[in-house]
Amino acid sequence: MIEKIITLENVELVDFLGVQNKNIEEVANAFPKSKIVSRGNEIRIKGDTTELIKINDVIRNLVHHYHQYGKITEDNVRSYVAEETEATIPDDSKNVLIFGTRGSAIKPKTINQQKLVYSLQDNDLVFAVGPAGTGKTYISVALAVQALKNKQVKKIIITRPAVEAGENLGFLPGDLKEKLDPYLRPIYDALRDMIPVEKLRYYMESGIIEIAPLAYMRGRTLNDAFILLDEAQNTTPMQIKMFLTRMGPKSKMIITGDTSQIDLPRNQQSGLVEATRILKGIKGIGHVLLSDKDVIRHKLVKDIIEAYDKHTTDEDRGKKSKN
Repeated sequence: MIEKIITLENVELVDFLGVQNKNIEEVANAFPKSKIVSRGNEIRIKGDTTELIKINDVIRNLVHHYHQYGKITEDNVRSYVAEETEATIPDDSKNVLIFGTRGSAIKPKTINQQKLVYSLQDNDLVFAVGPAGTGKTYISVALAVQALKNKQVKKIIITRPAVEAGENLGFLPGDLKEKLDPYLRPIYDALRDMIPVEKLRYYMESGIIEIAPLAYMRGRTLNDAFILLDEAQNTTPMQIKMFLTRMGPKSKMIITGDTSQIDLPRNQQSGLVEATRILKGIKGIGHVLLSDKDVIRHKLVKDIIEAYDKHTTDEDRGKKSKN
């Protein structure tokens, strides 16, 4: 074993290391063959050359992140660790969820997408939170279709709150379904990738697959169903509580959202933010955090997300300094 010492300079140790060194513990847990100890502003690493290089790269990336954003979270640590421990899933047929209508294999492509799959295996309710382009909705729809095909559930219910991108639905033509259909387009597109058109039409006409606004869930008990609430950051606390309590026997539920794109009025708290806080630690409820490292759209999307995150952090610092 060899040893390396990294000296931290120009950092607030509690913001970098985390409370009770939780951030460094997270790194250490990812590399169990090595020993990582922090003493003051020094981090001592003992391990073989291969792991030591990876750990050094993680710490270096975290230092760079700190100097950009002023703080390190455990989620940041997990993201940078994933980069060094294969951020993508190996090409393995065991990872295939379903085969799409064009014969292509639909499967998780990143570590955190795989965590979403595993979390649903271990829990009946899973929160999947992360920025646009991380595949959280697409993988969730694939899991729903897989469960239906395997006869694990009798129906799929997919819903969204009727608050989208600052638009006022009242100004749009048509009935409520026609007004909402454009906002549900990503769901329809995903389903068409996975189910032949005629079969999808039959499923929807017979109620085996239901796509409806969140308001339609009130008063129902959803049994033997795979239930997906998408864009949950735009629910109010009362709405998401109502939705969560619809869950019936033999059902699975995934709730997805992006807390950086809340379209609610400024004085209205997001139900997703509140629910993930209140329900953390309850057995049977899983929490999966996706990050910009999971973005599988155009490579610029990742850079765009990082730039906006930095802008928001800088604005928050400015507000604090004024106060």
